[in-house]
Amino acid sequence: MHVLKHTTTGAAVMLLAITLAACSPSGSASGSAKDQTPADRSNWPAETPTSGLVKGLELPLEAYMYSYADQVTVDTALRTLQTQCMAEYGLTVDLPRPGVNPPPYSNAISIERRYGITDRTQAQKHGYGLPKELTPSLEPIEEGLSGIEVEVLTGHTKPDLSAPKDAEGDGSYFTGGGTKPARPEYQGKKLHKGGCAGWSRQQLKLNESDAGFVSQLASASLSESRTRKPVEKAIKDWSACMKKRGQSAADPYRAMEKGYANGDGTTEDAIELALADIDCKEQTRLIEVWAKAESAVQKRLIEENKDQLSAVKKRMGKVLEAAKAVK
Repeated sequence: MHVLKHTTTGAAVMLLAITLAACSPSGSASGSAKDQTPADRSNWPAETPTSGLVKGLELPLEAYMYSYADQVTVDTALRTLQTQCMAEYGLTVDLPRPGVNPPPYSNAISIERRYGITDRTQAQKHGYGLPKELTPSLEPIEEGLSGIEVEVLTGHTKPDLSAPKDAEGDGSYFTGGGTKPARPEYQGKKLHKGGCAGWSRQQLKLNESDAGFVSQLASASLSESRTRKPVEKAIKDWSACMKKRGQSAADPYRAMEKGYANGDGTTEDAIELALADIDCKEQTRLIEVWAKAESAVQKRLIEENKDQLSAVKKRMGKVLEAAKAVK
């Protein structure tokens, strides 16, 4: 398994996005438990892209990842179990409602931006940025809960959610630190290990390491495929195409990094850069070449890890079945 020793900032952002996608909840803290209106599915990401240069494109490892719709099913079951568990301690809470604020990608592969931006229609309006409806909230769930509610739910005290003194106000931190183990019991009832959240995961028999394992393979396949000669040539051709259009970037990640350099990626210059980026990808067939190379790497990784991945897929099926049974 070959992993690049030096990763550009843009590439690091993409790899981080892949990891976060595997761990991100399907809702946000703005969803209310009291609101039972079905979540609007119109903004949910399609399992397979329906537009852009990656239209219809899938990678082999996606078979070992939940689609967004299935993730919502699992998260809805967890939310139900957590709400029921909290009620046993006399606590009524409004937990995030899954499906309310969907992410821009269906799963941790993040194929729509895995090789940089790919949708020209979006780029014409937003450059390297994302439409507001595709930007999920990162508000911590603890924000709207009292100290005791956090303890019962998570098994630890409420973190300090205020911005660090040296924070630049860019939302680059997620939660504060300084948590301590929760009190051992509340209302005469012993707290669960990991709180009601930990208990709910146990009820569905979630294996917390499964998603991380698959995402590690996906990160490795992206890095290794980048070093394949056909991909290196396609990127070189893409860079030459960009230069002819008056743009300078060594690879698509550098272009994305440049697009965000002076704001949120939606400036006039960023849009011009983004359109050249996508047009050159189409001209050089970069996406097609890179995806083909990465598919080959992933197939090899799947073969090398077939026993563990088979177990992952089996557990995924059981978790989804258990989630659907929760009422």
